[in-house]
Amino acid sequence: MAVEPLNLHRRFSISSSPSYSLHSPHYPIPNLFKIPKLSKNQRTSFSVCCSSTPPPPPHSSPIFLPFLQTPARKQTLKPDPEIETEINDPIVKFFKTRTSDPDPDPTREGRIPLQKNRKTSWHLASTFEKTEPEPEPVTKTEEGITGKAETVPQVEGVVMQILKIARALPENVTLGEALESCDFGGGLGEEECVEVLRVLAEEGNVMGCMYFFEWMGLKEPCLVSPKACSVLFPALGKVGKGAELMVVLKNLPFKQNKLFKDVRVYNAAMSGLLYCGRYDDAWNVYELMETSNIKPDHVTSSIMITIMRKRGDSAKEAWEFFEKMNEKGVKWSLENVGALIKSFCDEGLKKEALIIQTELEKRGIKSNVVIYNTIMDAYSKSNQVEEAEGIFVEMKAKGVSPTSASYNILMDAYSRRMEPEIVEKLLEEMEASGLEPNVRSYTCLISAYGRQKKTSDKAADAFLRMKKAGIKPSSHSYTALIHAYSVDSWHEKAYITFENMLRDGVKPSIETYTALLDAFRRAGETEMLMKIWKMMTRDKIEGTRVTFNILLDGFAKKGQYVEARDVVCEFGKKGLNPNVMTYNMLINAYARGGQESKLPQLLKEMAALNLKPDSVTYSTMIYAYIRVRDFKRAFFYHKQMAKSGQIPDARSYQKLRAILEVKAKIKNRKDKSAIIGIVKSSMGLLKEQKKGKKDEFWKNRKNRSRTPGSAAQGSR
Repeated sequence: MAVEPLNLHRRFSISSSPSYSLHSPHYPIPNLFKIPKLSKNQRTSFSVCCSSTPPPPPHSSPIFLPFLQTPARKQTLKPDPEIETEINDPIVKFFKTRTSDPDPDPTREGRIPLQKNRKTSWHLASTFEKTEPEPEPVTKTEEGITGKAETVPQVEGVVMQILKIARALPENVTLGEALESCDFGGGLGEEECVEVLRVLAEEGNVMGCMYFFEWMGLKEPCLVSPKACSVLFPALGKVGKGAELMVVLKNLPFKQNKLFKDVRVYNAAMSGLLYCGRYDDAWNVYELMETSNIKPDHVTSSIMITIMRKRGDSAKEAWEFFEKMNEKGVKWSLENVGALIKSFCDEGLKKEALIIQTELEKRGIKSNVVIYNTIMDAYSKSNQVEEAEGIFVEMKAKGVSPTSASYNILMDAYSRRMEPEIVEKLLEEMEASGLEPNVRSYTCLISAYGRQKKTSDKAADAFLRMKKAGIKPSSHSYTALIHAYSVDSWHEKAYITFENMLRDGVKPSIETYTALLDAFRRAGETEMLMKIWKMMTRDKIEGTRVTFNILLDGFAKKGQYVEARDVVCEFGKKGLNPNVMTYNMLINAYARGGQESKLPQLLKEMAALNLKPDSVTYSTMIYAYIRVRDFKRAFFYHKQMAKSGQIPDARSYQKLRAILEVKAKIKNRKDKSAIIGIVKSSMGLLKEQKKGKKDEFWKNRKNRSRTPGSAAQGSR
């Protein structure tokens, strides 16, 4: 009896008549649809997971996070009257409903607090430097982060013969055609075929994998096995061949051979579809697995939670799916909990991620370095460096050895804080612990120096240290150095670095072009701005809003308003419509260029685009009119600013008010004198001035200028 699939927000169906084709103009299309029925006595290497049903796990109260819980959720058990009292702290609520534990909770379950505003005298975890935790096996999930790879077995025998044929194929000949005339004398089995697929996938020969897989299916007996599918599917996904993956999966002999109804086959298919971003097809495969009554495992849970995060589902939805997996008997593991913690950290729910990690350890599962790095990275991106540092120290205290990624996370955090001295100390500690700094480590150091003024020479020294260590600079490394020269107004050196980047064969990114444009914007060289912009257009690099603002500001400040308007129009065609910041830069440029009469027109354009002026808009206009002594308009826009509630920060507003108050006193004094004169005149208190007889020089008397020495000449 088939299990009814979960209602996972979307349902999809696999097309019954796929019409996919492999891209190869010279090769014939491999026949992926004809896989013969496997013989009963065929040797297999997989066990059927769906044949045995493990007993359900013992019931435990859910660890559902309170702020994620919907108000209308039904409770199966009537709560205790004491628990019903309203508690505002979400952690207290969690501890009221968390899993029962025979051991009492520790008195304090927080993270190691560290002092804030630490400076260069700080050292990381000196107490734990001599700790030598026992090495643990590295899983495939951790391989990319820990930097430790599994030992590759030596290839020999039949496998080596096939690989030699695959590496020396004549032109327009497929691997399957080359193997038709080969006789391996019974020395080729399923295990050898899987090894050939694995090596071909590692070498990037995915087309060879597909033709070899076709050849395996045409052999008698058939050599296609579930383990071969688990190797082929991720390889296809990594090169973006999701359509071909779906064709192979759909035409596997599920009915003829129940061995293919293995959860690992479906996990491999979903993993490959995850690699190439075909999330809808991955949901298809999951629902197909459910309808086939195949029990999911912790790897299935991890893959599906990752897919939910990639396609934009919320952490609450990921948690609900995780609970449903628990109800199906999927236990907590490092894989699925790690994926769940990543979903919470991406939404900024760091506190809740720590609670989930604590619950994982209470279940007897020790957190690995991947989970610690995920939480550290979340705190680092939130600019909570002390908390990230506390996680780092706790990780070392619990015997988990930090990796290069762990140090890079901390170095990136201090780089954004512009504290290169601490980044240097972290780099030294990293080398002392036996870890080799990589290109990201040195890039963090270059960026730390590059964010400060007058330290571009130190950023260049760090760049040379990286090259001396034999590490090839990346696009980010060059970008950080160009930005360092930009901050120090060395636009010539920035362009030389850009030319060296092109000479070394490193492709510039949009961030590189943006940093280079900023260097020439600061220098006021609009010709180079236009040249670099044309280079971007030639290389088909789409600009971002930051690029757009830099170009606009560079042209507008030099009085080239036509070019500035062209930038607005050009980026509007690409979907980057002007915003409030755009008009603030235009208003500032027009005001600096003595074009204050155009400012009201810019305000009308903002109103037409439904853009509301902010405090920067009003302040810029007020200063522009004060500069030309048009106090009437300055007071008018100050009144508009106060009415709209767009008041700048206290310090800026205090300076603005001080200037306006001085001008207001002068205006009030003149107004007061005028009002007093009107009142006295109406009351008849003013004395009438006697009008004297005009002489012939009365017209020139008031404005007649007296030159030096004129009095002396008159006396003569």
